[in-house]
Amino acid sequence: MPLFFSLKKSTLKKKEEFDVLSRRRFLTVLSELGFLAFVPPFFPSREKFKLFERPYAPEPDLFVAKKGKPADLVRRAVAGLGGMERFVHKGDVVVLKPNMSWDRTPAQGANTNPEVVAEVVRLCLEAGAKKVRVFDRTCNEAKRSYEHSGVAEAAKKAGADVYFPYKRNYVSVKIPNGERLRAWKIYKDVLEADVLINLPTAKHHSLSRVTLGIKNLMGYLGNDRGKIHRHFDQKIVDIASVLQPQLTILDATRLLLRNGPQGGNLADVKWVYTVVAGTDMVAVDAYGASLFGIEPTDLGFLVEAHKRGLGELDLRKIRIHSV
Repeated sequence: MPLFFSLKKSTLKKKEEFDVLSRRRFLTVLSELGFLAFVPPFFPSREKFKLFERPYAPEPDLFVAKKGKPADLVRRAVAGLGGMERFVHKGDVVVLKPNMSWDRTPAQGANTNPEVVAEVVRLCLEAGAKKVRVFDRTCNEAKRSYEHSGVAEAAKKAGADVYFPYKRNYVSVKIPNGERLRAWKIYKDVLEADVLINLPTAKHHSLSRVTLGIKNLMGYLGNDRGKIHRHFDQKIVDIASVLQPQLTILDATRLLLRNGPQGGNLADVKWVYTVVAGTDMVAVDAYGASLFGIEPTDLGFLVEAHKRGLGELDLRKIRIHSV
């Protein structure tokens, strides 16, 4: 008996049996009927995703540029590391992660300085990048945050693709060595990028005391991010264990000293005209903490990240170069 009539007799006349067909059986039937070519894949392939796990140097180098315009500070700090060509090659797709989560102006210090972002876009394109993508899952309304932060306009003018993330593009990623999290949804464009560059701003945070590079990775996460705030130190490091940028450039052109993460009062902002660049995100955050007079060992998430071998937090073991 032809398969079609067999299927019709055995399943279509008994809808309850059809409803409990396993996914595998269902796909087998479609394949036999010749329909599978027209069915989109149910789940994306994990093999193509590029997570950024890698070992760290025991004595990492940080390059710190002070006193100057933001674009100049970026160029000096990146040049100290060997130039953007060390990280970006011809034809690469680069994802940049600024903080553009808040409906605040650049002077209020809640988001990454747009001049810093624009200069990194230019450096990536000069190094041969095919595409430079800039986006963030904002906390305030997305359109207003993109516009008022100044980041979207500056990045576009420099040549970046700037867009809003879409719910359907978050993909569940396993966290093999997670302490609190076994999997979490991460934006697919991040996973498929050739290069990930983290561009946090340095500011106070009511939960973690400061928000720097590691916490900035939350802008790429799906699901209910509020759940990460419980047992935060372990959970954010779970995320960092599978999502590690090749380069972190900390915007410390100004510090939001109080009322973070969104601020709003110009009296809470201190301009220090500093940019820090490094390949060890823990080391970058350790230096960033010192700008607030905080010992890195007093920050639970940095202690946790160091314990798991994600980077160095002892400033005495970090080679700090002024450029």
